[in-house]
Amino acid sequence: MANGLDTPATDGARRIVISVDAMGGDRGPAAVVAGLSLSAAAFADVDFVLHGNQTELSRLVERESGLAGRVTLRHAERVVSMHDKPSQVMRHGEGTSMWSCVESVKAGEAKVAVSCGNTGALMAISMLRLRKLPGINRPAIASLWPSRNPGGFNVMLDMGADVKADSGDLLQFAMMGASYARNGLGLTRPRVGLLNVGTEEHKGRAELKEAHDLLGRTAEAGSFDYIGFVEGSDIPSDRVDVIVTDGFTGNVALKTGEGTAKLISDFLREEFNASVFSRLAALFALGTLRRLQRRMDPRRANGGVFLGLNGTVVKSHGSADATGMAAALRLARQLAAADFQDRLAARVASGIRAGQDAAAAETPSDTATGTGGGTKE
Repeated sequence: MANGLDTPATDGARRIVISVDAMGGDRGPAAVVAGLSLSAAAFADVDFVLHGNQTELSRLVERESGLAGRVTLRHAERVVSMHDKPSQVMRHGEGTSMWSCVESVKAGEAKVAVSCGNTGALMAISMLRLRKLPGINRPAIASLWPSRNPGGFNVMLDMGADVKADSGDLLQFAMMGASYARNGLGLTRPRVGLLNVGTEEHKGRAELKEAHDLLGRTAEAGSFDYIGFVEGSDIPSDRVDVIVTDGFTGNVALKTGEGTAKLISDFLREEFNASVFSRLAALFALGTLRRLQRRMDPRRANGGVFLGLNGTVVKSHGSADATGMAAALRLARQLAAADFQDRLAARVASGIRAGQDAAAAETPSDTATGTGGGTKE
């Protein structure tokens, strides 16, 4: 019998269904359900498939009146912990809430999967159940990075799906990152940069120089502008929209940025509490400090997207609260509404053809022949 939790609401409008792993985060399912409630209030066209312990989730969902009729529960006996090894989860993960969450996308029940659980395990399950797009060598994790661009963010990838990347991988990352920027940030022609130790063409490892040449020859087919090498200081700048790098470098940069933001926040708090006069100054600057806090709040950019798979998966930060979870769900909805997966698949197929032609080209005339006519998004 329907109890308001079993079947998502339907109406004449197109419904977007998001599959959510409720059990994997540091804060537990209560934070996840609270994030669902915020998302449901913001978007009337979204329904959810929620995976985890049905008894616990039923109680939490019933407390949120805004979720009535918009949540389907899928019971899962087990949970993937933050300490589980991806290889073990691939062999024994069936029956967990994370596995069930990804399975809903594979089955076509949901457009996007969202989890704040173990990143390595989520990637392993996603690759096992969804498989890679034809022609993709390595999937990548793309994250939004606060920047001085008008939209407030840049896209950076790979953020840790794989520590290695050769020139062909970096080309594919650029194609996928540009498609993500087009659909996630609304940029018609994203500017793509390749992260290096300097902007001079003679700097960097051999695979970076090879990727530099490939990106220059395939930018037109990929419908992006390649601006060349960029440095670490360009990551939050308005010079570039998409930063391409290998997973090792990207993950180190991400963790460094998070740590620096927390350090600045801690320093400000300590200084404004140092004396009576400091606390008085903080009182006068309260409005400014709150605006600064909002701009630096990592919860606004919560959600790394797994690119290169036959399905869209959003990885929320493990420590996400309700606000952070709502941000990840907002991103998932935006990508689903834009039919991002279909557009990405078309762009990847087009880019792979162009990349193959560019890699095989030996003369300028050959290059010109191989870089025309990419599929428009």
